[in-house]
Amino acid sequence: MPDVIYTGPDGRLEGRYHQSKEKNAPIALMLHPHPQAGGNMNNKVVFTLFHVFATRGFSVLRFNFRGVGRSQGTFDNGLGELSDAAASLDWLQSMNPDAKQCWVAGFSFGAWIGMQLLMRRPEIDGFISVAPPANSYDFAFLAPCPSSGLIVHGDRDEVVPAADIAKLVARLSQQKGITVDSRTVKGANHFFHDSLDKLAVEVDRYVTKSMTEQPKPEEKT
Repeated sequence: MPDVIYTGPDGRLEGRYHQSKEKNAPIALMLHPHPQAGGNMNNKVVFTLFHVFATRGFSVLRFNFRGVGRSQGTFDNGLGELSDAAASLDWLQSMNPDAKQCWVAGFSFGAWIGMQLLMRRPEIDGFISVAPPANSYDFAFLAPCPSSGLIVHGDRDEVVPAADIAKLVARLSQQKGITVDSRTVKGANHFFHDSLDKLAVEVDRYVTKSMTEQPKPEEKT
């Protein structure tokens, strides 16, 4: 799992990268929680997501937003961080120009950034959104949500009320052409303390199912 440094919109960005051994492997980008609340690419939830995708044969990148770790720049209230995510996806795609699928996964603040990235990058095939902060950030930009995905939430989340997650899921579920699944992990708080294994099971199950159901290139119309 080599350390990588690449050019972002406000200087260098620091990441950790796993290269799949499979030919034309799918790719996945991981996005960490709020930089000003201690969020970084080594967050346990982010690492869990990274490991699930790597185990499933993806080439995977997790990285530090600007101003975190060795990434240059300063916190930009989401605008700059979205640009960082776009630049990171560019780098990941440059390393895997023939990837058969593209996914994005984010936790908390990273989930909000990831959902915005969906709207800008039509090549993203699926998403994982863990504990999206639907109570503190506006998700109205998902009109419509362009990709199917999974929203995961802990039933003991002390940061994001279950009612706000339910409203977000209900709104997305009404949209045509996509399917947004949701899972509630029993006993899990916002950071999934002592519940990372349960989170991994839910995400792995969804990714595996989605990849199995994905039509082969020659079957697409």
